[in-house]
Parts: sequence; C-alpha cells; structure tokens
Amino acid sequence: MIPLRDDNPREHFPFVNSLFIALNIAIFLHQFFLTPEDAHAFIEKYGAVPQAIIARGAYLNIFTSMFLHGGVMHLLSNLLYLFILGDNVENLMGSVRYFFFYALCGFGAAFAHILSDTTSAIPMVGASGAISGVLGAYMIGFPRARVLVFFPLFFIFRVPALIVLGVWFVNQVAEGIVALGVNVSGGIAWFAHIGGFLLGVILVKFFEKKRKRRNAWGEY
Repeated sequence: MIPLRDDNPREHFPFVNSLFIALNIAIFLHQFFLTPEDAHAFIEKYGAVPQAIIARGAYLNIFTSMFLHGGVMHLLSNLLYLFILGDNVENLMGSVRYFFFYALCGFGAAFAHILSDTTSAIPMVGASGAISGVLGAYMIGFPRARVLVFFPLFFIFRVPALIVLGVWFVNQVAEGIVALGVNVSGGIAWFAHIGGFLLGVILVKFFEKKRKRRNAWGEY
C-alpha cells in the first residue's frame, strides 16, 4: 500500500515537520553531488555503525544518520509518509514537543537496530526509524482518519489509519523475523522500524498537548 494523502485537516502550519523534510532533501542533494568515494566516506563518517556506537559511544552519529539516505527511492518513500502524516502529529503535540518526540523515536529506533546486531560494521542511515515513531503516534492519535492508499493494479481506496498503519507494522515484524540470523551486507533495518513504531505508540500520550481539541473524528 502506498499512501497518497489523508483526510485529516491540520490546524497550524507544521514548521518542524517541514524543516525535517527540507533538511533531508538538502543533505541528500549534498550526498548526490559527491564523488562515489566521497559519498562512501560521508556515510561512514555520519552513519550509525552499531559496532562503533557500542565500542566508542558514538551517539551523535545516531542523530546525524537520521538525515542520510542510501538512494532516491529511500528518501522519497520516507518523506512521503512524513509529509502526509507528520503534520497532524505535530499539530497534536505542538512544534517543540514534536521535535523532541521525533528525535527520541529516532534514537530508540537506532538502538533497536543496534541491539539486533551489536557487531555490525554497516552504517545505518535513514529517517525511517523516527518516521516509524510518527506512524505509531498517528495510529493512536487518529485511528479513524481516512488515508487514501494506492494498491497494485491501480486500485485506490480510503482506508482507516488504524488498518493502514496496523498492516504496515505487521509487515515490518514479519520481515524482521525473516531477517533474524541472516548474514547480509546491507538492506533494510527492520528492527529500527519496529522499535520506532512501538516507541511512538507508547510516547504519544506523553507528548500530546494538554489542552484537548476535537476534530471530525473526536481524537483531540
């Protein structure tokens, strides 16, 4: 399923969400114009390498890795979810809380990946761990909001967010289980997705604004 848009109007312009999208695009463009050798060195320097984080405590790399991507499709797939769903989560929490929520989910997601293979020397890059936290928060905050999704063979349906994001999470868990114990030289950090999503589900109620508002679905 590919989300196209949601039917969940926002109240305020999502400054922080827009900033995250702009930073991801700007840094990717910087990567894109590097030579292959320099691009590799850039990823090695700023990516989150489990082995280095465990051995040397290179925790800053967890934050920098959240703004790096391995290719155009990696970037676009991440930012599509963030663009469609992140604005409502920012409205739910407020911009300052959303910033810290996003960062915390990113760190939690990275540690979930690191714990799945502490000896890995492969840099982890991408915003998907933090964005997974945003998806978890959206599912809890707006379970009945309708998301327009594209299915293979050109079927388009409006589906409740609870179903769209629930199916997404189940798929991540299934893929993560299949990947356990498999010796690969790279690929998708499934456990970062799982960890980020669960952290988003847990933390959303702590980060949402105290003053309750109600929208068409009665969520806040």
